[in-house]
Amino acid sequence: MQKTILVVDDDDLVALAVQRALKKFGYHVLVANSGRDGIQMARRYRPDLIVMDVIMPGITGYQAAREVRNDPMLQGVPLLFLTAKAEDEDKIEGLMAGADDYMTKPFNMEELHLRVRAILRRALPKEEAPHIPNSPEINVGEVMLDTRTFQVTTDKGVSLLTNVQFDLLYHLMINAGQIFTTQQLLQDVWNYPPNTGSPELVRAHIRNLREKIESVPSKPRYVRTIQGHGYTFVTAN
Repeated sequence: MQKTILVVDDDDLVALAVQRALKKFGYHVLVANSGRDGIQMARRYRPDLIVMDVIMPGITGYQAAREVRNDPMLQGVPLLFLTAKAEDEDKIEGLMAGADDYMTKPFNMEELHLRVRAILRRALPKEEAPHIPNSPEINVGEVMLDTRTFQVTTDKGVSLLTNVQFDLLYHLMINAGQIFTTQQLLQDVWNYPPNTGSPELVRAHIRNLREKIESVPSKPRYVRTIQGHGYTFVTAN
């Protein structure tokens, strides 16, 4: 089935270029020219992916992303920022607002396609996702991950994960005790080719994941940082 992508950008030339490129790659593309219009179109059509600029009239892309993430009908829709704001703090803010990925302008259309394809692959319906095990639940120590509902249960309670949070936690849990560098996670979870992608992408999503599952995110019990090496899932203190 053809996937629908909503492009939200107030620059008509950029929006048209992205629309043409994505159509060439086989996607159905909708276009909105402001954050508010983008939210309304997302609610009306519920696209498979939103590609959004940050600096727009009215509300910013960050504000629009937070509204999308707080809307029960849109929580599962992945979001990719495509923007000229290229500083590390901009990327962090975008990812903390709920984006799955972040690309900066100017950009290469082939790389955009690679990112889009990887995001859509992660967003497959649960019954179609190739990595889902036969058992609907994964239990590691005190943590239970439900692969049907994308809910995780810890001593903090029950939390609903986004697609990328689910994939990240799933990968760490089934490899509990193994240490992964940011580059390994970019390849294994984000499906990026070697030496591509930003380590900040991983760090931001690790922070978001800890907010969901850790009672004290600044002192994580489960998803630990091994200084100078990477990240691991710990089964016991």
